[in-house]
Amino acid sequence: MPKTIAVLVVLFGLLSSEARAQVTSSQPPAQTVNLSGPRAGVTFLSDTTRAKLLEDHQIDVGFAISQFGWQMEKRFLSSPSGFTGVNEFVFLLGGIDQGTVLPSVNWLVGARTASGIEFAAGPNITPAGLAVVIAGGVTFQTGNLNIPVNLAVVPSKNGARISMLFGFNGRNRP
Repeated sequence: MPKTIAVLVVLFGLLSSEARAQVTSSQPPAQTVNLSGPRAGVTFLSDTTRAKLLEDHQIDVGFAISQFGWQMEKRFLSSPSGFTGVNEFVFLLGGIDQGTVLPSVNWLVGARTASGIEFAAGPNITPAGLAVVIAGGVTFQTGNLNIPVNLAVVPSKNGARISMLFGFNGRNRP
């Protein structure tokens, strides 16, 4: 019985490697594009989020706070139709307009269409707590300049946060 299993494993391995070779040899290798750049915008905080910040961190901010930061983005796995996968890290400093610094780290995984419509989701870490960010938007192009405009919603047990961000980047290949 063990010999039979070993023979089947070897045969399956040989057959599957042959099948993989046929599929991958006809496809060009995936190409990544670096689309990193600055971001700015505003975040609207719920009353419960503001109360949590005040209670836990003695941070007293208004309903709306400024956001400034950087988005590190890689576009990958483009399809012939222009549909691409994206992986993004967004680092923001909020509340600078009110004399405080509220850091935010976001990791988003999503997709973008050829027309620039995009959507993504992932974890969000801020002094207000851990949550999931859900974002969508559109990237406008003019020459080699991209201008992304995004709306992000962070629902959490500590209250919702809604952000509107914009920025720019160029199409640079790594």
